[in-house]
Amino acid sequence: MNGFLGLHDPFFRPVWRRIVTVAACLGWALFEFVAGAPIWGALFVALGVAAAWHFFIVPWPDDGDDKP
Repeated sequence: MNGFLGLHDPFFRPVWRRIVTVAACLGWALFEFVAGAPIWGALFVALGVAAAWHFFIVPWPDDGDDKP
């Protein structure tokens, strides 16, 4: 199972897609803070941190590709 948000989907296997996703979340959070919407900013910071955690800290699930 991929979990609630499906952050370990094969779509996110390339590192550049993971980096862009985290940067987009944190960039949008910055925009929301500048626009005066701190609740939305905090929500997108939390989403960006959660995505970064799952993309770069939690080990990627083994697909079994290396098994004979």
